[in-house]
Amino acid sequence: MKVLYGIQGTGNGHISCAQALLPHLTRQAQVDVLISGNQCDIELGYPLKYQLSGLGFVFGKKGGIDYLKTFKGSRLKQLFADVQSLPVEEYDLVLSDFEPVTAWACKLKKIPCLSIGHQAAVLNAAVPQPAHTDALGRAVLAHYAPSKHALSFHYLPYHKNIYTAIIRQELRLMPVTNAGHVTVYLPAFGDKQIIRLLELFPEVDWQVFSKHSKESYRVGNVFIQPINSKSFLTSMASASAVLCGAGFQTTAEALFLKKKLMVVPMRGQIEQQCNAAALAALGVQVLKSLKPKRREEVAAWIKHDQHIDLYFPDNAAEVVRTILTHPLLKEASNEATPVVAYKPFRKKLITRIFNPR
Repeated sequence: MKVLYGIQGTGNGHISCAQALLPHLTRQAQVDVLISGNQCDIELGYPLKYQLSGLGFVFGKKGGIDYLKTFKGSRLKQLFADVQSLPVEEYDLVLSDFEPVTAWACKLKKIPCLSIGHQAAVLNAAVPQPAHTDALGRAVLAHYAPSKHALSFHYLPYHKNIYTAIIRQELRLMPVTNAGHVTVYLPAFGDKQIIRLLELFPEVDWQVFSKHSKESYRVGNVFIQPINSKSFLTSMASASAVLCGAGFQTTAEALFLKKKLMVVPMRGQIEQQCNAAALAALGVQVLKSLKPKRREEVAAWIKHDQHIDLYFPDNAAEVVRTILTHPLLKEASNEATPVVAYKPFRKKLITRIFNPR
């Protein structure tokens, strides 16, 4: 069986998930890997067939996305060309972990595509949702990497098509200790905003992994260091607590390690808002911002214990078996319909993402 595996390269969670699935997938199929976007900080560890610019976003420093840098870095013409030229019809199975080129190429060429990953679970009605619904955000999430078929992951198996989080083997084998520090990963905030709040708690040893710094430095009790996958996992496995954004993979890994957890969801990011709602229902502290006025909330979190007992079985092999026996394989057809007109496709893509019906 020949498989194309498309992976979103914005953020590290998609890469971490792929690291757990690929050893099982490559033993049973010939796998070509595609990554689009370049905002991840960890290496996949597998050869790439395609490295594309995709359609990603750039983390800002004030709690959200830097839309100006995102717009300047966008290569929409190249995105449209990549979608049209990607030979999805040559594969028996196409997987898309929130990766738009593979998903849209399949949609426009009428090739079945299986969406895997966390984002598909966010749209499921059985999953906890925030009190205020962001209609535009949900529309973008639904049409960014469209697929009729989904196999997804969440903190709990809220639905028959939702598995618990995939935890990479590297983390499963790490010794879990408590060295007393707090591990911090807030990629949507600048170092200054993070330090301004954390230095209010001089009794805490803060280990901050920064998306925006290339050098390590210390400000009082706050130690800033660039992102490094091994150092981050070591820090988290030996931490007393974790303070991070509401991205899925990092929060799931912290819960797997039984670490006390506080999350700060990104502003204007529907997936993280949904994750925050699910985490709050589990008993995780959610912080709306890093402003100093949140000092008392952070102080209470530091003081009190948190007991959340979730079970994340090693389910990577089971997930791969489900993928390779999925009913959509019976729908595969050699009667692909290539899209050759650039302008109509461009108009259709933009319309579906930004003005969905």
